[in-house]
Amino acid sequence: QAFLKSNPLLVQGPTPPVMAATSAFKRFVPLGNRILVQKLKAEAKTASGIFLPDAAKQEINQATVLAVGPGKKTQAGDVIPVATSPGDLVVIPKYGGTEVTLDDEEYHVYRDEDIIGVLKPE
Repeated sequence: QAFLKSNPLLVQGPTPPVMAATSAFKRFVPLGNRILVQKLKAEAKTASGIFLPDAAKQEINQATVLAVGPGKKTQAGDVIPVATSPGDLVVIPKYGGTEVTLDDEEYHVYRDEDIIGVLKPE
């Protein structure tokens, strides 16, 4: 808990992708208006208990924001902050972004303007 409070980039809570990525935050901080996300994984099993082969899984275009950069700098030197925050569930484009592998985990980096939207909890 003390480590989480001392590191503003970490998100507190039970969300597995965020907690699994803690060591990646020590080495990777997005620059400018970039956002580090971890894509949600497709379900391996149906509601009725049938296991799906990899070919049958549909790619999910949602991700959890793990870290954000400070924002985009204008010509006047002002910083426009990014629109998302760590812990947000976002909709990402099917193509684009940069794949980053840290500690054998796959992450993606997108620019703030490439994020399609934020999914708010109900």
